[in-house]
Amino acid sequence: MRRLPIRSLAVLAAIGTLALTGCGTDTGDPGDRGDTTASAGAGRTIRAQKVMQLTKVHEETGMTLLEGPTFDENGDLFVVDVTAPEGEPKVIRVNIEKKTSKAVHTDGRGAYTSAQFSPYDGRLYLSDYAHGEVVSLAPDGSDPRVFFSGEVEGAQMNLDDIAFDKAGNLYLSDTRGLAEGKEHGRVVRIDRDGKKATVLAEELAATNGISFDVDYRGLWISELTQNRISYLSLDAKGGVTSRHTAIRVDGGIAQTDSIAVDADGNLYVGLSGRPAMAVYDKHGERLATVEVPGRAEGLELATNVAITPGGRKAYMTVSGPAGGYLYTFDALAKGIRQSNGG
Repeated sequence: MRRLPIRSLAVLAAIGTLALTGCGTDTGDPGDRGDTTASAGAGRTIRAQKVMQLTKVHEETGMTLLEGPTFDENGDLFVVDVTAPEGEPKVIRVNIEKKTSKAVHTDGRGAYTSAQFSPYDGRLYLSDYAHGEVVSLAPDGSDPRVFFSGEVEGAQMNLDDIAFDKAGNLYLSDTRGLAEGKEHGRVVRIDRDGKKATVLAEELAATNGISFDVDYRGLWISELTQNRISYLSLDAKGGVTSRHTAIRVDGGIAQTDSIAVDADGNLYVGLSGRPAMAVYDKHGERLATVEVPGRAEGLELATNVAITPGGRKAYMTVSGPAGGYLYTFDALAKGIRQSNGG
């Protein structure tokens, strides 16, 4: 997510450096505005279709920002609204077939930027950017718990996205330095019991998206302020053995956001500043660009995507002054656990 001015809600002051610049309060429907030609870069253009509107701009915060799409075991899609005030849904469950949504959780504290189900205990884990905490919920939204809080190696975290390994350990992107424009970003590993946190990589450029590759041999990391994707090779204990720049994203005014990976190892990279996603193979070749038809008016970023487990139907979260929406498209390969955007 990218810089966004927040109006007056104190609990969200910390995320004033995130999301979209100049977000207004227009809540009009972003209907199709005609077709466009394929964007710059190799590969084809995939036209996403609108599924439904989930949120409108909140009066208290001056915006809405959908993130963290992830499927539960029943096939329902969970998303978070980063800027929802107390009393408004901060976690939302969506029944795709019926095109209905239901509030799962709200509180007066968190600014949640990601949601992921743990393979270890089945709970839903949320990253709280405002407080540097990880919070977990029962799948029905009950029993909220603070899983992890506090400084890591002497510095408070600004958490963005989450990825789980097969054992249930958490890997998180820490966007430290975003507000100052400095490369203080980190990747942090938290053991599944929440007792130990380890910095795996640092001096990153506003660490944002994070996802394991297909074989859990490494992590794909997006660095928002440098528009690049880095790859961290991991050892058997989850430690980093090497790190390199893997992909340089030609985003124009847009910046790299969250990452999801399909069964063929392809990367789906959200673009902040443009309602689109860039798709790459694991060798860095640009395969496709997913576009909202006509670049619908009032939509300014596509943060994330989740692909149906075992299927190819993908659902991406798109937001802007027109509100928060779900769009769908056919992915290039089937969905796996790593296909739930971090």
